[in-house]
Amino acid sequence: MGQHQIIKLEKYMNQYQHYSFDLWLTLIKSNPLFKQERTRFFYTHFNPLQKPEAEVGQIFRKVDLMCNAINEKTGGNIDAEEMYLMVINELNDFSHTFDNIDLPALYQEMESLVLRYLPVVYCSQTVKVLRQLKQNPDTTVSLLSNTAFIKGSTLRKVLQQLELSPYLDFQLYSDEVGMSKPNAALFRLMLDTVAASRQQPADLADIIHIGDNKKADILGADAMGIASLLINSNHQCISTLLN
Repeated sequence: MGQHQIIKLEKYMNQYQHYSFDLWLTLIKSNPLFKQERTRFFYTHFNPLQKPEAEVGQIFRKVDLMCNAINEKTGGNIDAEEMYLMVINELNDFSHTFDNIDLPALYQEMESLVLRYLPVVYCSQTVKVLRQLKQNPDTTVSLLSNTAFIKGSTLRKVLQQLELSPYLDFQLYSDEVGMSKPNAALFRLMLDTVAASRQQPADLADIIHIGDNKKADILGADAMGIASLLINSNHQCISTLLN
């Protein structure tokens, strides 16, 4: 790294003491093979009406968008098991009783698929940026993620396998705390956790949250009085943090 790059990096890294990141479509994105295999599993096991495989995939997308919108509106969290039951219910034209569904076994099957077809790091700059942020001993980095069909407990395993965990001082997931972004209480929990991890109160001016979702990430952070940065969904890369 040249002297000019070092000076520029140090200047920016001194601007914020804590960097909070969204996860999906910010640091990682889904493996298309996972969604294909998940669709095939439900098509095979929960589809007595023999709906086309493509329609099963559309139902997953519909439930995902609906639950995400509800979570953003209420600030709560619809659990993964509930979402899978919604898919099964719609797949069966809303006539399924759920009596014979082993939910723990079903989720275990889904987790196995996720770990077999791992999500991928969003872009070539992701690890580079996280690594450079963590080079500053005064900088802390965390994750603040809404979850859907994949629980936080599974995502911790995913990030371990993707070798992203070492760059994160802590991880917060909506299903584990019962709150979803842009809920101010979830951002407050992040700020409190920052203060605990740094062993001193967090100055709002020293914190930035980065994500791809304008409502959940940007408006949520802005409402708390912390800086925010929208990336990926607006063609702006994570490397902007080092500019």
